[in-house]
Amino acid sequence: MSWIRNEELKLSFFENLAIKIIKQGPIPKHIAFIMDGNRRWATNFNLNKSEGHEFGSEKLSKILKWCPKIGIKEVTVYAFSIENFKRSQDEVNAIMKLFIRKLLEKEQELHEKGIKVKVIGNLDMLPNDVQKVVADAMLSTKDNSKLNLNIAFAYTSREEITNSIKTIVEGVENNELISEDLYNVLIDECMYTNQSSPVDLLVRTSGEMRFSDFLLWQIPSTVFYFTETLWPDFTLWHLLAAVFYYQRNYTQAKALKEYFNQTRPAITNNPRVDIFLANLEEKRHAKLVEMSQLM
Repeated sequence: MSWIRNEELKLSFFENLAIKIIKQGPIPKHIAFIMDGNRRWATNFNLNKSEGHEFGSEKLSKILKWCPKIGIKEVTVYAFSIENFKRSQDEVNAIMKLFIRKLLEKEQELHEKGIKVKVIGNLDMLPNDVQKVVADAMLSTKDNSKLNLNIAFAYTSREEITNSIKTIVEGVENNELISEDLYNVLIDECMYTNQSSPVDLLVRTSGEMRFSDFLLWQIPSTVFYFTETLWPDFTLWHLLAAVFYYQRNYTQAKALKEYFNQTRPAITNNPRVDIFLANLEEKRHAKLVEMSQLM
């Protein structure tokens, strides 16, 4: 099994009709998912937790087919929080093995579908074998452009914000930046998500109405959609309902986005910052190359 299968996406007449209708309105270009409910779903069917995560990963494979069909260009999923390391060692190990297996299985399909994979999070917290597979996937798909898939793994928003600020502080200490360069857009550019488009719609399954430390910096103008449905039970109809909810709130979300764009300074005519950010990307790329050579 893999996140992206080769077989054709087969939709019913009514599903195709619904997609055609929904595409008459504004479509979120970037949608984020808090994929909650795998463990509860497994309990409901008297399965072990690892099987719940397996079924959850299969749901992601369908999401990655539905989204391009609708017109969604970027997907970010919350796969594993730093807080999840506190779970039982057996469950953590099972998730790591599942993650490795899925990344290894999907390489050819990712290229065929033109999907670019980026794993966001504190990758240093991951075992060496996971780091290597992650680095290989990111390096091999970096030039794909049909759909961006961001996988938040060993991630929390607080850690991401802290890391961004530490990166800037190091730049000041190394005389690459000065105090006048410090403003919120620079923090944006040092985030793990610096190459991502704004998050238009965030969906959380399972009935929980909280963000669980996910993308807190990135969602000031995002539309939030909460559903009682557990992640493995999430269907195309649930996705279309979320997009329809986004369309109902589009005018307000657009106004908020325009307001934030107007009130945040742009990085313009600052060669010092440009050089710093270019060097940062080079360092991150070199880190991936180093990780890909781990045994």
